Amino acid sequence: MPSKKALVRRPGPRLAEGLVTHLEREPVDHALAVEQWDAYVEALAANGWETLEVDPADECPDSVFVEDAVVMYRNVALITRPGAESRRAETAGVEEAVARLGCSVNWIWEPGTLDGGDVLKIGDTVYVGRGGRTNAAGVRQLRAVFEPLGARVVAVPVSRVLHLKSAVTALPDGTVLGHLPQTDVPSLFPRFLPVPEESGAHVVLLGGDRLLMAASAPKTAELLAGLGHDPVLVDIGEFEKLEGCVTCLSVRLRELHS
Repeated sequence: MPSKKALVRRPGPRLAEGLVTHLEREPVDHALAVEQWDAYVEALAANGWETLEVDPADECPDSVFVEDAVVMYRNVALITRPGAESRRAETAGVEEAVARLGCSVNWIWEPGTLDGGDVLKIGDTVYVGRGGRTNAAGVRQLRAVFEPLGARVVAVPVSRVLHLKSAVTALPDGTVLGHLPQTDVPSLFPRFLPVPEESGAHVVLLGGDRLLMAASAPKTAELLAGLGHDPVLVDIGEFEKLEGCVTCLSVRLRELHS
């Protein structure tokens, strides 16, 4: 049976110090960010997801972006080695959380680097963004862990945004959504749908036709609603200032063994 569990991690007190790579730094309202995070978690719960809080990592400003610490394939967890050294302490708490859930645990080792935000899974195809935070050794190690399980790993260049999933995500039918100015090689994807807003490229599949999306992408939400989908909008504006999006605020565990 499919599972609907999601790992989340509460914003820490140093959130405003989070890394910014492709944007100009803006002040972050911590209190508002906590309110937005609460609403995000509530949206997951309202759509049938059991949310599990990972232990805080208050010394790590970016720890709320929990998706970067682990990549799941079926019941196998690959603990990452983030490309930014300041983020590597984030993985211990996530490793404990997935181990408690009974996952088989593997690791990315030096010299490999891999951020979970660089991994987009569509069925058994695993796209891996090769760019600023994920290196070739990280891609090779991911391939060595997941290909024996039946995955097809495809490396994708990423140069215009922080992570692959900053540029593209996918609809339930496998169609890839992307904002063309942020997408390096859209032709690598068999089906590609351009969207009018950068944040419109980010969706979390909630089940059925429901898509969790940022409220900052109303035109894309209208486009997708017209195609028969049901957008569920959340305001994550404070996290967008830190290059965050709806995908990186949770880890969806869809294939846990019962």
